[in-house]
Amino acid sequence: MASLMQTVQSLCEQFKVPGLHFEAGQSGLTKAVVATPVASGELYLQGAHVTSWQPAGHAPVLWMSRSSLFQPGKPIRGGVPICFPWFGPHASDPSAPAHGFARTALWEVTEARTTADGVISLSLQTRIDSFSVRFTVEFGPVLQMTLTTEPGPSSSTGLRFEDALHTYLSVSDVRNVSITGLEQVRYIDKVDGAAEKPATGAAIEFTGETDRVYFTTDSECHLHDPGRNRTIAISKSGSQSTVVWNPWIAKSARMPDFGDHEWPEMVCIETANVGVHAVELAPQSIHATTVVIQVK
Repeated sequence: MASLMQTVQSLCEQFKVPGLHFEAGQSGLTKAVVATPVASGELYLQGAHVTSWQPAGHAPVLWMSRSSLFQPGKPIRGGVPICFPWFGPHASDPSAPAHGFARTALWEVTEARTTADGVISLSLQTRIDSFSVRFTVEFGPVLQMTLTTEPGPSSSTGLRFEDALHTYLSVSDVRNVSITGLEQVRYIDKVDGAAEKPATGAAIEFTGETDRVYFTTDSECHLHDPGRNRTIAISKSGSQSTVVWNPWIAKSARMPDFGDHEWPEMVCIETANVGVHAVELAPQSIHATTVVIQVK
């Protein structure tokens, strides 16, 4: 614990930003805590994982499972996991961790500052395989997150990766919400054997397990939640896939870090580049995937 507290202390000494401090979170994992007049939030250095964001005057926007494992080397359930450098199971290695290494890696804080309008901006970085990866989060009236990827210094050829900002959004009851913005977009239905399906022309509503990958889309989505009298807008850039997910009853019961009765409380709208939209990264190039979340 002494070495952990020294790490927390050194972060507090290095980044003296009003409205920001570092502390030991659950299971002693180091986290950044934001508390300003415009927003509050939290980010765990393991996984560069945003676990909370609440703009002033609104209820919390992100959802966290009460059964989540906060343990070294284990993914956190809820908030905004970073999926990288692949999405879902590894294409050729079934023993590899689902969604890649980013969400369990220990990231380094490289910058923390306050913008002119009182927003706290945090930047973190890590190395994963042949990639240098940076994650920047702005906690303010809107939540802006950017995952920036470039080849590592030893890479001399093009690289391919998938990424996703796997955002869990809190809702009053998933059975009573809807998502607009994807009515004209084709999708892969992973609940139906990864069948490719045409655009429905209708808003997304939830009546059972839902796991869809919408492709060739940079559309802004709106999550309409009449139970909370709010709409959450999700806009993005550098992303051509949008994933919509709710595990429903049976799958929730099979996940040890997801409460059996928590599924009505959340829905994922994920900003991604997966499958046919995996990124081909040329030498000396940079790719940035950005999502902006706002309560309206």
